Amino acid sequence: MTKTSSLPALSEAAVVLTDSQRAEVALLAEDLARAASGVLDSPAWLAAARAAAVRLPGELRAAIRDFRYDAGPEGALLVRNLPVPADLPATPTRLGSVQRTATTAAGAIAMVLLQLGEVVAYRSEKSGALVQDVVPVAGQEGQQSNAGSVRLQMHTENAFHRNRPDYLGLLCLRGDPTGDARLCTASVRRALPLLSGEARRTLSEERFMTEAPPSFGGSGSVPPPVHAILRGAPDDPDVLVDFNATHALDDGGRRAMDELAAAFEATTHALALTAGDLAVVDNRLVVHGRSPYTPRYDGTDRWLHRVYAVADYRRSRPDRQAAGSVLD
Repeated sequence: MTKTSSLPALSEAAVVLTDSQRAEVALLAEDLARAASGVLDSPAWLAAARAAAVRLPGELRAAIRDFRYDAGPEGALLVRNLPVPADLPATPTRLGSVQRTATTAAGAIAMVLLQLGEVVAYRSEKSGALVQDVVPVAGQEGQQSNAGSVRLQMHTENAFHRNRPDYLGLLCLRGDPTGDARLCTASVRRALPLLSGEARRTLSEERFMTEAPPSFGGSGSVPPPVHAILRGAPDDPDVLVDFNATHALDDGGRRAMDELAAAFEATTHALALTAGDLAVVDNRLVVHGRSPYTPRYDGTDRWLHRVYAVADYRRSRPDRQAAGSVLD
């Protein structure tokens, strides 16, 4: 079981849209579903989504703007009562499921993430789709991936990639009917005071390597670059770690990683997302994972949309062919 801290839960600090605000977002998203023939990944659709995003309800835009300036001690933002269809189809069950045709839910999550930066995807992950499905897949139960259902280890999203996302958005279309699947988040800002001075120093040194997952071709014969786990300002660092794929180069590094894992465990929030909930994570400050659960594979399982955003779009230009949104 994942322990949770006595800190205020993310749900207690949520931005909850009124029904009229929800209707405003729904109208914008419905217009987007008709834009560019509904081809979600097209440059024309993204241009329409950028234009629509500035028309989101003012209270929501202000909350996103504040979060972009400073993600706060928890490093996560929860937006509730976003529009999702009441007549959802069955939860997808195929591996690599994505959204290629614009829907109300896809438009809603894209507009919010576009207020934080530019939306991107990765060619080797989910076929480069901008809006991806996070669903359990039969036969993948034990995988450390979005398709698995065992406990997903805490991690920085795409920690191995030099242009990993700055923000991760997860919009719930259908909650887990068992109630067991919970999004787990932990902020380095909460964990840092629990670390010893020695652990802080060790984690700030380049004594760690993070492997690429098989979907990205792994690391092959070329070892991954050595990096620090705590980076930036010593009193307010960013974190870069995947407890399934990051390895220390020495015993001191392993002890420091164990201490960090315990600090994150002590400060973890575990949230059961329900339909219309959007969790936005600052991927520079927060590690996230998921509690274990037992899927039914009967069309009623948990279904999330996932979207990535980067604050500095120009930085990733060498990895984006033809100035598109998909990174190699």
